[in-house]
Amino acid sequence: MTNIPILFEDGEALVIDKPAGLPIETPRKGGPALEDHLDSLKLGFQRAPMPVHRLDTDTSGCLLLARNPKALKRFNAAFEAKLVQKTYLGIVAGPVEDEEGTIDIALTKISSEAKGWRMIPAKKGKPSITHWTKRKELEGGLTLVEFRPETGRTHQIRVHAEHTFARSLLGDPVYGHKDGRVTRTMLHASKLVVPREGKPDIIAEAPLPADFVALGAE
Repeated sequence: MTNIPILFEDGEALVIDKPAGLPIETPRKGGPALEDHLDSLKLGFQRAPMPVHRLDTDTSGCLLLARNPKALKRFNAAFEAKLVQKTYLGIVAGPVEDEEGTIDIALTKISSEAKGWRMIPAKKGKPSITHWTKRKELEGGLTLVEFRPETGRTHQIRVHAEHTFARSLLGDPVYGHKDGRVTRTMLHASKLVVPREGKPDIIAEAPLPADFVALGAE
């Protein structure tokens, strides 16, 4: 058995609580990855489950796995049709003045030898929309914010937060800087809702990780 918590399970889907720091695919330099755990997540099935979407290595929380190719195809279609509801919690490294809003900033990928690749706002980039609500002011000038992305671009929430609040997510080494209070970018996929035809919705919620609780986010 695996030590990765399972939040939802039925004949075609698993939702796991992905630990922060665990990449989905094995890094080029080697090391642990979710791939190493897929066989132990068969749970009696012949096939190993397959990740339907992606979470950054640092991001913890709800990750949907399909238990057969037909389910994978249907779930992919639901994501592409923007039918899946994703809720994230992030800790912004500074104050957030407004209570809620919608961020509509198109994004594109750039790369340089010095900084590697990153996402940046660009008028001709791919449309990217994130709804957000301020949840709690934390000690040290930090802010807990709920993010509900309508689109699923790489690093979308991280870039949108930095350009909207003029502050990155706490600990983000790419769009902000590392912070001694945390060991990762503070982003958690807290809830996932996947509609299905003829079956109940997949609904999963991931508990708040210990590093969020330690900063008073509970």
